[in-house]
Amino acid sequence: MQQFTFTIEERDATLALYAKIRQQIGSSLQEGDEERLRHHLLLGIETQQLHRDIFGLNPILLALQTAGLVIDEIGLKRDAVVAIMLRPSVECGQLDVAEVERDFGPSVARILHGLGRIQQIYQKNPVVETENFRNLLLSLAEDMRVILIMIADRVNLMRQIRDTENADAKQRVSQEAAYLYAPLAHKLGLYKLKSELEDLSLKYLEHDAYYHIKDKLSETKQSRDAYIERFIQPISERLSEAGLKFHIKGRTKSIHSIWQKMQKQKCEFEGVYDLFAIRVILEVSGEKEAADKAQTTVNQALEKMQCWQVYSIVTDMYQPNPKRLRDWLSVPKSNGYESLHITVLGPEQKWVEVQIRTERMDEVAERGVAAHWRYKGVKGETGLDEWLTGIRSMLETSDGMEAMDQFRMDLYEDEVFVFTPRGDLYKFPKGATVLDFAYHIHSKIGNQCTGARIAGRVVPIRHQLQSGDQVEIVTASNQRPRQEWLNIVKTSRAKSKIRLALKESQQKDGLYAKEILERKFRNRKIEQDESTMMLLIKKMGFKEASEFYLKIASGELDANVVLDRYVALQQSQQPVTGNNVAETAANFVLENSPLSALNSHMPDDVLTIDRNLKGIDYQLARCCQPIYGDPVFGFVTISGGIKIHRTDCPNAAEMRRRFGYRIVRARWSGKGASQYSITLRVVGNDDIGIVNNLTNIISRDERLVLRSINIDSHDGLFSGNLVVMLDDTTRLEALIRKLRTVKGVKQVERI
Repeated sequence: MQQFTFTIEERDATLALYAKIRQQIGSSLQEGDEERLRHHLLLGIETQQLHRDIFGLNPILLALQTAGLVIDEIGLKRDAVVAIMLRPSVECGQLDVAEVERDFGPSVARILHGLGRIQQIYQKNPVVETENFRNLLLSLAEDMRVILIMIADRVNLMRQIRDTENADAKQRVSQEAAYLYAPLAHKLGLYKLKSELEDLSLKYLEHDAYYHIKDKLSETKQSRDAYIERFIQPISERLSEAGLKFHIKGRTKSIHSIWQKMQKQKCEFEGVYDLFAIRVILEVSGEKEAADKAQTTVNQALEKMQCWQVYSIVTDMYQPNPKRLRDWLSVPKSNGYESLHITVLGPEQKWVEVQIRTERMDEVAERGVAAHWRYKGVKGETGLDEWLTGIRSMLETSDGMEAMDQFRMDLYEDEVFVFTPRGDLYKFPKGATVLDFAYHIHSKIGNQCTGARIAGRVVPIRHQLQSGDQVEIVTASNQRPRQEWLNIVKTSRAKSKIRLALKESQQKDGLYAKEILERKFRNRKIEQDESTMMLLIKKMGFKEASEFYLKIASGELDANVVLDRYVALQQSQQPVTGNNVAETAANFVLENSPLSALNSHMPDDVLTIDRNLKGIDYQLARCCQPIYGDPVFGFVTISGGIKIHRTDCPNAAEMRRRFGYRIVRARWSGKGASQYSITLRVVGNDDIGIVNNLTNIISRDERLVLRSINIDSHDGLFSGNLVVMLDDTTRLEALIRKLRTVKGVKQVERI
């Protein structure tokens, strides 16, 4: 990022925007806000701590543009605007959140905290990567204003990067806008911003398609405007005669919407018939002023009555399509959207969509939840609260890409409205099933659901709900969730609860299967080695150990067959001790024991252990291949034997965490005489004769034996594994030092 100074154009634009914003929100500012804000911004410029972004954009001008956008399009005020203006100073480290809270209050600080978390995610990796996507959504779900600001910020950024030369960053930003921010804007009712994000994304990602549609729209604009005028005129006359106050506007559908229709219908531009919609906006007196709850109810009833009156007039004049009726007056969308949509057959036999709403409804539709709060209060946003809670629940139990797809599905789906037997109303996405309804009521009811009664008849769990259904869930105590249920349910809430129930069930089944195997092993007096068992599980074609144990628990896999295959696998593997014979605990000597003085008379490889475990065999673990001189510890296996591991063994941490009570301290005693197998990884330049040089060094030492060598060459580099038999760590360290001196060798390490 480069330091910046203001250009003349940037300075003029900044001053103009600052004056405009000051005028718009001046009444909501607190005493001293403006002075403190100006101080922080000037300090960032003077100290050169603020930088241009990857597109070369001025951060202060960008923040002002975003602030203006949230005021004009969303209706946010002081807290959001101040947070946006301070964001560059916080991100560069000039200002911290604690100082913001002291100077501007906890509300501004909370917004900046959420924005800061998102910035940290962006600095690591692109948002569309799975884990970052989850983190981003969790950050967004903390404060609704953070979501609104991020949407506005992305719209503004998309506007400013039109001429950027950074094509890769431009593409990434556009993909994020289409994948995440446009659906968010849709969910929150910010349809204007959603359309702009989609259009700009299409413009940058599908340049030719965008301009093809744009040119076609320009060519047909005159005829389209004339048609809209012919359609509107008779309606206006009839509405005026009815004594209604209104205004009508024709709206061409967005380029992205037309492009989607072309893709879905697999047709050219000329094949898309509904290129525009007519919007009738009623002016209902007193709709914004509601002194109390009773007055609000009266106003709402008046609004609905006049909307249906307009509907009656329009459908009297033009033939309606009943299948295309969308009634969001009786039951609004969860984001507060209210409107009445009908498609009618207009002049020249063309289908035209007519949207009927009041001015209040129109403002809610344009500004989404922010406008809804203004009229209903925050308490009216229970639907959105539930949605954000659902996001959190989904993220806790879903994988990354699956969460992303489910999230998009929840954002864009239409809604159906169903009732409980007591008359409670619930909203679900279109396509939701009886099972979704059951899990919405309670997890236990969902887990035991066998079907439902709708309109006096019993339906299965996969039956899709329809608006107006009264649903009574039927349960059975012996019912259990199954894996295929995940394909039946539609909502993320139900999916997360099913996954949780399956996980709990699998854990119980897994523990039961392990007990069965352990009992079989004890009965046949066979030692169960964990590394061998994991190898067997992989050889039997299981990706996860949990799948393996579930097969045993269900009876699909016979435990005796597993035992036989385990024994065969164990016998096929090489013994791990130097003399190929399992040594007994008679060779072990207690620390601080009088017998320690007799070390010189003991066998050459002696392990000293802190307790007298006579009659118990020990072996050297294959996973880390310990040799004489390595720091080691003992691990008591299920059969009672001891496996010796290096202290830096890859499995050591897990063994200490899960089976700390089975760890035995151990150390070498005596001196090494047996030969131990170790593997060295060598990396270097692929020069002629380098392999010969390596083997010569090993062959010169009589106490070293080269068992195998495997060399692979690629792009001028070689890498290979050398398997060597040697006595102890001292000889190993000496060998590594010698190999590192060979010309062309870059790296030698023990594996």
